[in-house]
Amino acid sequence: MWWITIEILATLALLALLVVVGFFALPRLTIRTVFKLLLTLLYRKRVVGLENFPRDGGLFLVSNHVSWIDGILILWILPRNIRFIVDGGNFEKGFFRRLADAFDTILMTRSPKSIGRALQGGRDAVKQGQCVGLFPEGGLTRNGQLQGFRPGLNKLLKDKGGPVVPVWLDGMWGSIFSYSEGRLFWKRPSLPRRLVTLHIGPPLPPDTPLSIIRGHVAALGAQAMEDQQSRSPVLPRRILRSWKKRGRVMKAADSTGAEASGYEMLLRALVLRRILHRDLLEEEDKFVGVFLPPSVGAVVTNVALSLDHRVAVNLNYTSSSEVLNQCIAVAGIRKVLTSKKFMDKMNFNLNAKVIELESIQPKVRTSDKIWAALGTYVLPAFVIERIMGLQNIKHDDLLTVIFTSGSTGTPKGVMLTYGNVGHNVDAVDLAIRLNADDVVLGILPFFHSFGYSITLWGAMTLPPAGAFHFNPLDAKTVGKLAQRHGATVLLATPTFLRGYLRRVTKEQFSKVNVVVTGAEKTPPDLFDAFEERFGVRISEGYGTTELSPLVSVNIPASRSTANFQPDRREGSVGRPVPGVAAKIVDPETFAERDGETEGMLLISGPNVMRGYMGRQDLTDELVKDGWYITGDMARIDADGFIFITGRQSRFSKIGGEMVPHIRIEEELVRLVNEADTDKDGDVDQDDTPVLVVTSVSDAKKGERLVVLHRELAMSPAELRAGLTAAGLPNLYLPAVDAFYPVATIPLLGSGKLDLKAAQLMAQELASKNQASDEPAASDN
Repeated sequence: MWWITIEILATLALLALLVVVGFFALPRLTIRTVFKLLLTLLYRKRVVGLENFPRDGGLFLVSNHVSWIDGILILWILPRNIRFIVDGGNFEKGFFRRLADAFDTILMTRSPKSIGRALQGGRDAVKQGQCVGLFPEGGLTRNGQLQGFRPGLNKLLKDKGGPVVPVWLDGMWGSIFSYSEGRLFWKRPSLPRRLVTLHIGPPLPPDTPLSIIRGHVAALGAQAMEDQQSRSPVLPRRILRSWKKRGRVMKAADSTGAEASGYEMLLRALVLRRILHRDLLEEEDKFVGVFLPPSVGAVVTNVALSLDHRVAVNLNYTSSSEVLNQCIAVAGIRKVLTSKKFMDKMNFNLNAKVIELESIQPKVRTSDKIWAALGTYVLPAFVIERIMGLQNIKHDDLLTVIFTSGSTGTPKGVMLTYGNVGHNVDAVDLAIRLNADDVVLGILPFFHSFGYSITLWGAMTLPPAGAFHFNPLDAKTVGKLAQRHGATVLLATPTFLRGYLRRVTKEQFSKVNVVVTGAEKTPPDLFDAFEERFGVRISEGYGTTELSPLVSVNIPASRSTANFQPDRREGSVGRPVPGVAAKIVDPETFAERDGETEGMLLISGPNVMRGYMGRQDLTDELVKDGWYITGDMARIDADGFIFITGRQSRFSKIGGEMVPHIRIEEELVRLVNEADTDKDGDVDQDDTPVLVVTSVSDAKKGERLVVLHRELAMSPAELRAGLTAAGLPNLYLPAVDAFYPVATIPLLGSGKLDLKAAQLMAQELASKNQASDEPAASDN
């Protein structure tokens, strides 16, 4: 058989000789042929939207930039040749110069003359009917997010020589050619035959604003993420692996003193799932209420329900019985899981059968314990999945129903799927880069979408541990919990952070290096005060229940991988997380606007809810063509950072002009804080908001502004003068008699302002004030 070996070696040597000869004689053909063979061996290619790609004529192709070989991959995938404009510093001489020539690359160095020649060369090529490609981010993304587009694209398009075709290359994040895991090349390569998908959008006119071009590329990224998620394991399958991997290391703890390792969490969930399935729940119990504070038991209960293919509905225990029963009726809940200790503290009358978890213990059989032990310590995860049928759960199946806080009306049941919440988990992983040394402080309730998606499923599915407490306003206990378990990640609202600033010691938050806030705008002074006390600067994010909830976030400094572009911009709510697209439209016509122009913010991606339960009419009103209408007014800067400028419902139309409540509110709070500052420089204020701006109807001007406030150090006249000094127009000034003192500012259980309650309170006070000003009726 030795001659066969010789023949094989001879054949290989001949092929190598042909490649070498071809490299010098026919370099372009040889290099392209070799790369085509290599890419075919290593990758599988797929195209979505090929019908959008022009078959002839010049065009500009604009793509995201994830990996070092993106250009070659796009050339391999598309049916036409693409001439990419790239940094010539990597292709100056030798093999790399031949490589650039073989792919008809247009090289550009950092000198102005070279840049000018490259751009002119690109424009000329398009005029000649060629395809010219560009990666306008200017470099590889460090975290999977789409970065800002460099202005060079505008210069390239100035002659309007051809359409702009937006594309998104998906599948290369995580490869050795990307910056996943924080490094390029030096990591273990993934399995061969990675699927690479190119998503192609409809061509855009060459005079399309840069921000809109970027928005179309981002929208393709959202489509790609949704497509990618449909092929990944759902959350219950992922959590099995996470808990098994954590093993005997602590995975969850709470303020009652309960602690559980990954094995213990899985053991409890498997036991509870069997009892629920066999003894407590019937086939009709698709939707099951959960009435528990954030705790180890609440985590186990939610996961056990998902393992049994049920939909958990975490009920808001800060609501009234009337509101809770409305939610129970909408979701068709027949049974509610709770705790006797918890219910003894409450005074609720629920229209459903209440099952106290303490009563379950006598129902546990020896067979339940044996099965749970086998599933935890012996059987691999894929076997457990098969036994419980978890492989049959789809990403568009319903995971939970979360009733909105009701800041502007009656709570609505938001239906979130496995894919919705799963996307948020992945987005947090990419943006914040949580690791096994992290401990997430779980103070947000699970009836709050952020608490449910991130501190429950995120902390349990990703490497960190979670430490839970039921009352985010209980600053002293939160501080002790953080110190006991070495919390590193804190997710909260500005209202809660105010309390921690006053009542938590530096030692208790000594290990906290990530603080993300949302739900309401963070006051500027809070950034500095929190950093000064705890040594960590707040990162602001944005989201809504209907978006699962995360949309965007400023990357915390401790987790930043930024190199050539910023990944945080104070005053903004950050860039959209990977897989989420944002655009600005006219609030009346819904025509797309340049991002720098203020307008209505729309969001698209796999995080967009399935809809409102039992309210298809409302769903159709707020979700159009996959885009959710947030109701927030915003602008998006050139680097893709979102700036919330107000809420549509937080504007008053006075004398035909739109007057923003938030703008007035921010200035009033600033004035009050400055006037109320102690000699030591600390702002003497409570944890709750000091004032809120709202409006009531007015017969002459349509609406008029009203300020509800607690005790202030300035008079209404002084505040009006301060607003004028700050440059606000007269139309923005509330009347002196429109300042109404109140005992407390209405808040929701999440810590957000209760805008509906504030408006009702303002209407009631205005009516009383008007009645008292009217002359008394004559006795005659």
